[in-house]
Amino acid sequence: MKLNLLYTLLLLTAVQLSVKAQKYQLVSPDKKITVDLSIGKEITYQIQQSGKVLIEESAIGLTTDKSTTGWKIAKKTVNSVQNTLKPVVWVKSETIDNQYNAIVLKFSNGLSLEWKAFNNGVAWHWLSDLKGNYKVLSETATFQFASGAKSLFPKEDQFFSHNEREYKPFNVNDLDSTKLASLPTLFDVAGTKIILTESDLWNYAGMWIRGGGNGKINGVFPHHPKEKKVTSDRDEHVTKYDDYIADVNGSKSFPWRVLMISTADKDILSNQLVYQLAKPATGDFSWVKPGKVQWDWWHYNNLYGVDFKAGINNDTYKYYIDFASKYHIEYVLLDEGWCDTRDLMKQSPDIDVEELAKYAKSKNVDLILWTSWLVLDKQLDQALDVFEKWGIKGIKVDFMQRDDQDMVNYYEKVSKTAAKRKLMVDFHGAFKPTGWNRTYPNVMTSEGVLGNEISKFAGSITPDHTTTIPFIRMAAGPMDFTPGGMLNVQKNAFAGVPSEPMTLGTRCNQLAMYVVFESPLQMLCDIPTHYYKEPEAMEFLKEVPSVWKNTVPLDAKVGDYIAVARQAKNNDWYIGAMTDWTARDLNLDLSFLGDGKYKMMIWKDGVNADKNAKDFKQETLEVDKTTKLTIKLTTGGGYVARLVKI
Repeated sequence: MKLNLLYTLLLLTAVQLSVKAQKYQLVSPDKKITVDLSIGKEITYQIQQSGKVLIEESAIGLTTDKSTTGWKIAKKTVNSVQNTLKPVVWVKSETIDNQYNAIVLKFSNGLSLEWKAFNNGVAWHWLSDLKGNYKVLSETATFQFASGAKSLFPKEDQFFSHNEREYKPFNVNDLDSTKLASLPTLFDVAGTKIILTESDLWNYAGMWIRGGGNGKINGVFPHHPKEKKVTSDRDEHVTKYDDYIADVNGSKSFPWRVLMISTADKDILSNQLVYQLAKPATGDFSWVKPGKVQWDWWHYNNLYGVDFKAGINNDTYKYYIDFASKYHIEYVLLDEGWCDTRDLMKQSPDIDVEELAKYAKSKNVDLILWTSWLVLDKQLDQALDVFEKWGIKGIKVDFMQRDDQDMVNYYEKVSKTAAKRKLMVDFHGAFKPTGWNRTYPNVMTSEGVLGNEISKFAGSITPDHTTTIPFIRMAAGPMDFTPGGMLNVQKNAFAGVPSEPMTLGTRCNQLAMYVVFESPLQMLCDIPTHYYKEPEAMEFLKEVPSVWKNTVPLDAKVGDYIAVARQAKNNDWYIGAMTDWTARDLNLDLSFLGDGKYKMMIWKDGVNADKNAKDFKQETLEVDKTTKLTIKLTTGGGYVARLVKI
């Protein structure tokens, strides 16, 4: 009897230990990144790279009002994938090498957990086979960073936000529960950079993060809106939340939690995990046409040297169209002011959009129209039917400022509805991109970035900032930063002049943004009056494309400097380089070039650009793939080159 009892106790202990000790390991294809999973009363993971612990044991989980507690594994599936993705709209490249190892753990409670390990990062998400309606009550996503980790933290005040933040340095240990941030966020573990963000966000709430103290970061989520209040022509606030994150019906694939991992800062620039993890598009998007855009709002239509009264009227926009036509700029954007902000069918007195669209078409230019999200939501089908009839090619949707489940669903509704009319979309007042440009390739670009528009008012768009955002915000996807200012100044000469804005840093710093910053709809923010006075700059802006066949990061350090080479569809190469407030020399290796000789046309900081930021110089070299160059960047400086095969 005693022996039987002892045997039973030993067996029970062994079962308990085996439950606690269910261990799984997932390794990247190059065997450098390792994910260790532990399945017991809770699920934890740990991430190492080349034997160095990046994230210590951290808990994850998902709770619904239908799934039972406990994580009993019903089935395990592992697989390896190596294929090539071909984006409908290129951003960094024509093709993407998609290689990873994966594990799926199916639990008896109706949920599954999938992890993927790539050579440049890892990701996990939840899947549900639950039937009928159910609510996601909570999601656990924790990140226990290794000792000494640092962060560039886009600190937020609340969930209602444009997500336009500066990236502030923090020791992760100092991030407590008072510190809230939107994504993406950068973490540095002993020199290894980790970009935390998400992908494939549909019919769910966006993930934010909050400090947990002692190196811990917690994922947090705006709950489902219970009550909302419209406070203006563009703002809708959530005044009361439900006690759950999302209301779901049937099986679902939940968003991916993405950790991009890089030991070299420059490699962040070629990471495309957010795109790779998003759902592929269905249907025909061959009609989508990337291009550059002449923008009106930045300077309040403050034209001069013209024979008409500048403002929101047809004469002004025909002037923009003529300029765009001359310099092969594909689009002109009519921003806020062309219509009543509460009625898209009520045009401003001196505007006739249909006439402008016909005039633009005769000049081989197309139009994009701005709208507040709130009025578009009320008039969605009516407005887009009229826009399609007029011949409009895109919409800029603004002021959403939320990413709860209701608002995320709005993004999908607009993306789908616009696609039916062959309209492209630019989301402003937006949360970060989450791979929507793969699922809906008509979604071309988005804001959610502290961009050049702020230069109208304040000097916060510094070269320190513009050499940081390519490694954080741009890692999530294209960003509508709106470069192209021609009134360039050094820091001691800046003033906020909304009707004729200036930009911090040199002329070549602004030009370099067209190579460094990614946006398939890439704005020219300044007035044609200024561009006409800068024919040398327009030689470059006329030719530079807005999407790329290939990207080769050359040299980079987060927040300090960046140099990147990109190949155009016609096989010309472009180089863009930018520095912070520190003047520096950078070494460029042109081994990315093909065989043969190239004519290299250069725009570089002038000898006096440290005092007058508009100073630049042009030169032409003959180079090949064996050429090595040293380029000089002044304080807040930049450098661009176009390389054409001879």
